[in-house]
Amino acid sequence: MSLNAFTHTAEEERRAANNGHRSVQVQNEGAISLAPVMAPTTIKTTNLSRTYKVKGNKKDKDRQQQPHSTLVALDNVNLEVYQGELFGLLGPNGAGKTTLIKILTTLLAPTGGTAYVAGYDVVKQADQVRRMINMVSGGETSGYGLLKVHENLWMFSQFYGLSWKDAYRLIDELLEVVELSHKRNATVSSLSTGERQRMNFCRGFITDPTVLFLDEPTLGLDVHAARIVRDFTRRWLKKHPERTILLTTHYMAEADEICDRIAIIDHGKVLACDTPANLKKLLQKQPVFEIGVSRSTDETVLEALRSLPGVLRATSTADPTTNLQKLNLILHEEAVISSVVSTLAEHRAGILTLQKHEPTLEDVFIKLVGRRLTDGEGEG
Repeated sequence: MSLNAFTHTAEEERRAANNGHRSVQVQNEGAISLAPVMAPTTIKTTNLSRTYKVKGNKKDKDRQQQPHSTLVALDNVNLEVYQGELFGLLGPNGAGKTTLIKILTTLLAPTGGTAYVAGYDVVKQADQVRRMINMVSGGETSGYGLLKVHENLWMFSQFYGLSWKDAYRLIDELLEVVELSHKRNATVSSLSTGERQRMNFCRGFITDPTVLFLDEPTLGLDVHAARIVRDFTRRWLKKHPERTILLTTHYMAEADEICDRIAIIDHGKVLACDTPANLKKLLQKQPVFEIGVSRSTDETVLEALRSLPGVLRATSTADPTTNLQKLNLILHEEAVISSVVSTLAEHRAGILTLQKHEPTLEDVFIKLVGRRLTDGEGEG
C-alpha cells in the first residue's frame, strides 16, 4: 500500500467519524471559556476516570496484610481537542498525565467514562484507534540496538503499510530535519541519548498519523536540538491542518510558545483549559513581583510572607549564577508590597532587586496547582 493510499483511507475514516464543535472545557471555578468555534473534535473524553487498588504493607510477617486502598489517577476528566490543534497537557508528577495518555493510546483501560480518538472508542474500537495514531515518549529506548538508524525507521514504517519508496523518502527527509543524516548507517546502540531521542522523534512522524501524541519529546535534548523539534512540530501541523497533536511537557516556556490551548491537570482533575494568553488573564489583575535577597530564605520567612494579608502565593528559587535567592510573589493588590518589604526587613533578608513583571504561564500554574510543574512525585 502506498503512503497516499493509506492516508486517503485513514482520512476517509476520520471524516466519517468526526463531528463536533470547539468549546473550551472548564471543570473548576476560575477557568475562562472561549466562544464556540466550528471545528471537528479529534479527542474527546467524558467523565473519564481511572482508579488503582493499592495493597497495604505488612507490619510484620505474623499480621494479616492491610486492606486495599484506592488511588484515583483520573477523576471525571472532560476534555475536547480539536482538529488542527497543538494541545498541551501540563501537570506535576503524579497529576494523571501519563495515565490519560495511556488510555487515549489504548495502552490502559479506563475504570469509568468514555474516550474517543479520531472518532473511535478507545476501548471498543482499539484497533481502529491504533491505525490513526502514533506516539513519541521522551527518554524511551524503542528500536533494536543492532539495527541501523534507517533500518529501524523503515521497520516501523512497515507496521503501518508504507511503500518502500515512500518510507525511504520520508526517512531521508526527517533525518535531515533533525540533523541526523550523518548517522543514517550507524547502529541504534551507538547513538547518544539525544541522538536516539531525535530518531524516535522521526519515528513519530513517519507514519503521517491523524493524531500524534508527544510525551516529553524534548526530554534529554540540548537547546539546539529542542528548538529543531519544536519548530518542525509547528511547521508539520501548519502543513497538515487536518492532523492533531497532544503534547505533554515539563518545560513551561515550551508549552507557552507552541501550544494553541493548554489543560492544567492535578490530582486527576482538569483545573483549567484555555489558550496560554487567556490563562494568563487569570492573574491580570493580581500583581506579580520578583524580589532578589542577599541571603537564603528558609521556610520560616516564606511562611511569614504567606501569612500576610493580600499575599496569594510566595515561593523561592536559588539563582546559581548570582548566588541570589529569588522570591516570587502573587499579590492581591500592589499596595501589599509594602508589608512584604517590612517583613523581609524584620527577618534581615536584604533586598537587592525588586521587579514587577507580567504574569507568566508558570505563575498561573502555581496559582492553580499550588506548586511548580517540576514538583511532586509518582507517575505523571
